[in-house]
Amino acid sequence: MRVVAGERKGMPLKAIAGDTTRPTTDKIKESIFNMIGPFFDGGIAVDLFAGSGGLGIETLSRGADRALFIEKDSRAFQTLQENIKKCRYEQVSELFRADAMRAVKALLKRDIKIDYLFVDPPYHKNEYYDLVDALVQGEKLAANAIILCEHSRDVALPESYGSFKLSRQETYGSTIISIYRHSASV
Repeated sequence: MRVVAGERKGMPLKAIAGDTTRPTTDKIKESIFNMIGPFFDGGIAVDLFAGSGGLGIETLSRGADRALFIEKDSRAFQTLQENIKKCRYEQVSELFRADAMRAVKALLKRDIKIDYLFVDPPYHKNEYYDLVDALVQGEKLAANAIILCEHSRDVALPESYGSFKLSRQETYGSTIISIYRHSASV
């Protein structure tokens, strides 16, 4: 794993030992950012199931101002901390070792507008996709926000989350990337 593009291009990222997470491969990561970017002019990213932090770090490398990383697993969280430090993104990152449901409840209380929301829960935990709707209904997404969900082929996500409509869906083996944008920008 590495940072694919931007100011930290080529920086190797530490992977998490074991099978508790599914890191997004460099190939899929490059495709994702070609669809949603490839570069950004500021903004706030939330990597809801951060794992080793690959998506959030990539967003920072490509121009986002800040990133919030949420990860519950202790080993994954330690790896996430190491990757943030290695990339020298401590000053623009907030790391939370918490369950995503608790983290979203905390986000709903903050004065924040999310520009890039990454949702990649464990594949057998489909209820976590409801957190997208909670953030949309709580008006925590910027008007031009991008929501990206990574899921297995057997998970059918809705056509929309509030005013955010499914704008693109790509399949990579057993993984599907679903991208939502505000209906005014689709």
